[in-house]
Amino acid sequence: MQSTAHDFKDNVGTALADPNLQDSLAKLKVGFSERRRQAAERLPEFEALRDCARDIKNHALANLDFYLEEFERKVIALGGHVHWAPTADDARRIIGDLCKSVGARTVAKSKSMVAEEIALNEHLEALGIAPIETDLGEYIIQLRHEPPSHIIAPAVHLTKDQVADTFFEHHAPLGFTKRLTERNDLVAEARHVLRQKFLDADVGLTGANFLVAETGSSMLVTNEGNADLSNTLPKMHIVLASIEKVIPTLEDAAVLLRVLARSATGQESSAYTTLNTGPKRADDLDGPSAYHVVLLDNGRSSVLGTKMQDMLRCIRCGACMNHCPVYGAIGGHAYGWVYPGPIGAVLTPQLIGVEEAGDLPNASTFCGRCESVCPVRIPLPGLMRHWREREFERHLTPRAVRQGLALWSWLVRRPKLYRWATQMANRLLSMFGRAEGRYRSLPLAGGWTRFRDFPAPPAGGTFHAQWARHGGARVRP
Repeated sequence: MQSTAHDFKDNVGTALADPNLQDSLAKLKVGFSERRRQAAERLPEFEALRDCARDIKNHALANLDFYLEEFERKVIALGGHVHWAPTADDARRIIGDLCKSVGARTVAKSKSMVAEEIALNEHLEALGIAPIETDLGEYIIQLRHEPPSHIIAPAVHLTKDQVADTFFEHHAPLGFTKRLTERNDLVAEARHVLRQKFLDADVGLTGANFLVAETGSSMLVTNEGNADLSNTLPKMHIVLASIEKVIPTLEDAAVLLRVLARSATGQESSAYTTLNTGPKRADDLDGPSAYHVVLLDNGRSSVLGTKMQDMLRCIRCGACMNHCPVYGAIGGHAYGWVYPGPIGAVLTPQLIGVEEAGDLPNASTFCGRCESVCPVRIPLPGLMRHWREREFERHLTPRAVRQGLALWSWLVRRPKLYRWATQMANRLLSMFGRAEGRYRSLPLAGGWTRFRDFPAPPAGGTFHAQWARHGGARVRP
């Protein structure tokens, strides 16, 4: 996927002006987040499980070399193959060669963010191999030639009418000449079209939620069952996963599954949890005759042992973006690359460079909601602050921002002058009036007030002024 993260500010303007997107995002704000809250409240030990999940991932990352080698040994012992891909180019080459080795013409793909990261579809198409997205959301955006806008709900940015128009345009040549508008009818039409794709596919490619070192298994968590068809019907199954997905045992997987579904969709558990453990055995009725696992590094190993290692705990639930006020206003495409939301603001600069993606860590209110809901307790605001510091050190921030920060730093080191300046600012703002504790517009602040109100300072003056007026006593509301 070609990055447009450097155009983040323009992307934001486009997103805020898109009425269909804003309508879709309004539904998201009260969907996933509320279901996650209810699911967590139904499980008394949920917070303890989050601690346990964090510790499992930390242990796996601290011993990543051991568990990756153990996973490889188990896969090989079961008759499978493991391929190490240091870079995205290596992963594309390996998968392309595997597909060509069986003369593949089509590949049935289940949803994989790592496949998006390495631009796998474009590579396969260049080789004359047709990738078929079998996840419903991914299938919709593939028809529209769009990237996913969410980790678990790739087409969440679209309205039902947009989906109906897309299906009518692309399915009419297949004999579906009626524009459908009901959700169940649209799903049934997609199922009818995709079922033959599963049967015809030469290769099935899936991601993995977890790689279990104990058994050599790749674990998939889905709600549609498309991944099970993708890895069962074709003669070759390729698993594409990044190296940090490995965990020690099935018992660890059980803990992670309990926080994953609740954090992602508010479910007790996802509809399908599948363990793929090697190729078809002699007495198996179905399954692939060849099983390959491609382990992608792509810069992740360079994070181990650094303060940024915490981001490798991510289990791709999407909770951080479901609760992020910035994502809720602009959606996923504005971030300009594969991973949107708070986790994207942390991961993207690591993978493609802070020079390209420096705006993303700045797109945060630092409200902390992302960290408060993360099932593995990733300190996302702190990691975003790290990238802000690196951006500032490299003089990548605009000169006006740097000068403003320098002025602010100079001012706050002079308390008397700071208090006088804030009092003057309060008086100046009062000249413009206020409505319900906020300003609809302000001079020199059009970039802010164009889309949101500016909070008015309290009528009682600054905090320091109120503190001095009451002699340092706490004022009860």
